[in-house]
Amino acid sequence: MEYRKPIVIAEAGCNHMGQMDIAHELINVAAYFCKADAIKFQKRCPKELLTEEQYNAPHPNPYNSYGKTYGEHREFLEFDVDQHAQLKKWCEEVGIIYSTSVWDMTSAREITGLNPRFIKIPSACNTHYEMLEWLCDNYEGEMQLSFGMTKREEEEQIVSLFEKKGRAKDLVLYNCTSGYPVPFKDVCLLEITRMRQQYEDRVKAIGFSGHHLGIAVDVAAYTLGASYIERHYTLDRTWKGTDHAASLEPDGIRKLKRNLDAVYEALHYKDTEILPIEEEQRKKLKYRKH
Repeated sequence: MEYRKPIVIAEAGCNHMGQMDIAHELINVAAYFCKADAIKFQKRCPKELLTEEQYNAPHPNPYNSYGKTYGEHREFLEFDVDQHAQLKKWCEEVGIIYSTSVWDMTSAREITGLNPRFIKIPSACNTHYEMLEWLCDNYEGEMQLSFGMTKREEEEQIVSLFEKKGRAKDLVLYNCTSGYPVPFKDVCLLEITRMRQQYEDRVKAIGFSGHHLGIAVDVAAYTLGASYIERHYTLDRTWKGTDHAASLEPDGIRKLKRNLDAVYEALHYKDTEILPIEEEQRKKLKYRKH
């Protein structure tokens, strides 16, 4: 098996708390300190996604709410398309890839207009076939899609749709368990092996989107063949909001990137029986019968 260089995606999501200055800092820290390859935000149209009843209901956890209703909370955390254009510009200035998850047709159209390097379809929306078809027809970049909360039959439907549209080789599939945070017993890393067996020859690559604690599991995911590693990312895990506690802080993303790059460098066979680094030690240390 030939290992690809790992791609680390710092998923900021809505951890900017609706503030552009925090989003700007998330970008700069991800680029300069963490050395992440990409940073990903989210784009939703709450009135399109939510029923009137859902929109007007209180947030299920009022402590984490940024509005009187769940709809107001979601609106507060949204950036408009011009703000996303600014996020992309800031990313380009510091040499990190900008991306966004799209949750609905309006968001898909708006973000496609910005022509990012890749667009993410979250687990919650991976059966929004109308949106998937629209993206296949109108967006030319790479598409990434998570398989959290997804039945095997639905997986096959999704991949078949991309194949039918001639876009499967632009598709990266992520193993994902949708929970915040996910206990280790529910990470189910060997799903990566199953996904590789079923889909690796049909799509561009397999990835891993983790919502667990720590960074040990991600290295295992990479060695199993997930070349894209995505983790939630925040500047402070104690901040108000539902995603912060299940996110890595900057030092976590930095160590994850460092560790994955080290493993990538190490994952190959010897190209000679005795490596050059061993030659001098062999002369000095190897047992010889006198």
